[in-house]
Amino acid sequence: QVQLVESGGGLVQTGGSLRLSCAASGRTFRRYAWFRQAPGKEREFVAAIGWSGETTVYADSVKGRFTISKDNAKNTVHLQMNSLKPEDTAVYYCAADVRTFGHYDYWGQGTQVTVSS
Repeated sequence: QVQLVESGGGLVQTGGSLRLSCAASGRTFRRYAWFRQAPGKEREFVAAIGWSGETTVYADSVKGRFTISKDNAKNTVHLQMNSLKPEDTAVYYCAADVRTFGHYDYWGQGTQVTVSS
């Protein structure tokens, strides 16, 4: 059974930090990504990482503040979020896929991140 389980969300003040984790099981994935969805808005891409961990991509809105990383031995992906802003408030979703391109087939249940001003 394929599972992606996110953790690490919570409430933080502006300028604070949070570290999200996504534990994957059931498949060997080639790439991972984080997406987020704020109330009343569409889901948007945040960051992605390839199998080797050497290739990373970030949305312009988080570049320089967020860092995506992965631990292959533990099948876990992390999103370190620094200098958080109220506009970062959203439900954050982990996504994964066995292919190296295209849409993501597997999704976690999401974890809430709230940044207070």
